[in-house]
Amino acid sequence: MLSFDTLKEQVADGTVDTVLVCLVDMQGRLMGKRFHAGHFVAGAWEETHCCNYLLATDLQMATPDGYESTSWERGYGDYVMKPDLATLRPVPWLEGTVMVLCDVLDHHTHKEVPHSPRAILKKQVQRLQAMGYEPMTATELEFFLFEKSFDEIRKSGYRDLEPISGVNEDYNIMQTSREEHVMRPIRNHLWNAGLPIENSKGEAETGQEELNIKYANAMNTAEFHTIAKHAIKEIAHQEGHAVTFLPKWSHDKVGSSSHVHQSLWKDGAPAFFDESDPLGMSPLMKNYMAGLLKYAPDYTAFMAPYINSYKRFMKGTFAPTRIIWSVDNRTAGYRLCGVGSKAIRVECRIPGSDMNPYLAMAGMLAAGIAGIEEGLELQEPTKGDVYQGNTGMIPNTLRDAAVTLKGSEMLRAALGDDVVDHYTRAAEVEVEDFDRVVTDYEIARGFEQV
Repeated sequence: MLSFDTLKEQVADGTVDTVLVCLVDMQGRLMGKRFHAGHFVAGAWEETHCCNYLLATDLQMATPDGYESTSWERGYGDYVMKPDLATLRPVPWLEGTVMVLCDVLDHHTHKEVPHSPRAILKKQVQRLQAMGYEPMTATELEFFLFEKSFDEIRKSGYRDLEPISGVNEDYNIMQTSREEHVMRPIRNHLWNAGLPIENSKGEAETGQEELNIKYANAMNTAEFHTIAKHAIKEIAHQEGHAVTFLPKWSHDKVGSSSHVHQSLWKDGAPAFFDESDPLGMSPLMKNYMAGLLKYAPDYTAFMAPYINSYKRFMKGTFAPTRIIWSVDNRTAGYRLCGVGSKAIRVECRIPGSDMNPYLAMAGMLAAGIAGIEEGLELQEPTKGDVYQGNTGMIPNTLRDAAVTLKGSEMLRAALGDDVVDHYTRAAEVEVEDFDRVVTDYEIARGFEQV
């Protein structure tokens, strides 16, 4: 991290000349402005402004209708971007550059915009803190690395995609050595940016990588995840390669996930651990996990926010298909890790690599809080092949998940009606856009045959 006083010194001696002033958008991307560092330390550190459509666009930055917060009728006004100087950090992969994240405020009231991803997660963290708990989380980033650059792939129409390797490279040191020209600067630059990087490894497919970051409080974890994802794209580009966080870029390849590990701590100690329990699970943990399971359909749209997200949920691919929990089973939607130890935690394996970590974790925390408040009883763990059976299925499509999100009384109480309506509309926009498109699959399958 970087203090504001240190930044002023670095600006004065010419070490830093650029400040990235960023907000996190609905899709989990960094949006903002590049400030001359001299102007930033002279006054822009207090606030700047952006168009309010930045929290009401789709992936392609189109401005669909149907949002209450902004529209053509309202004229697309401003939001205030309020730099959170506690997030100030160097950006080692860009020369002379530092970054700061912003809270997004209403231009007139100067209150936080409720559907801002940072505000949504912050609200759930504060609810737990009021109960005496600190949510500790970690996310895993899986992605595919390709031979060609973003520009080359875009100009080809995203066809004939070739991963950087031709073999399944899960834990394969020899293969990942060939990719160190990309992965080494990713690890080192992010470490030097203040992210507690643990390791990278090859994942279970050709060209698939994984980056692991040490657990932290939920707000920091979301920040680490967002910055790391941004950096991976920029560093790969610098090395002449493209990456994708699309959960399922090819039907014959396994997908990319972003598992979320979570536990609650109290007074600096893990509150999920109970040494008297056969598995080491405290009653609090059982209530929390029961809430995760009961309300999983409600927040699935936050874990799987796009049409493509649902292509990943296939049997035999290590992606889950059912909302169940099991002990150290990598095919269950919820996996109990660290059994019998203070490291005990629950890993949610449903989110894909396309999730916005602020939204996904907010949904999980809200569900866990509901489980605690309702005193929910945790069912027995599922054993054996958890792909067998047809109970507790993950919603099949974004259309289904959006309907469940819209009708969620739990999330409306936890997040607010305006937030639920806003992100329901975001899901509907994705469905409507896809429904308009004639795909290559339809033409190839039916052109001559229908």
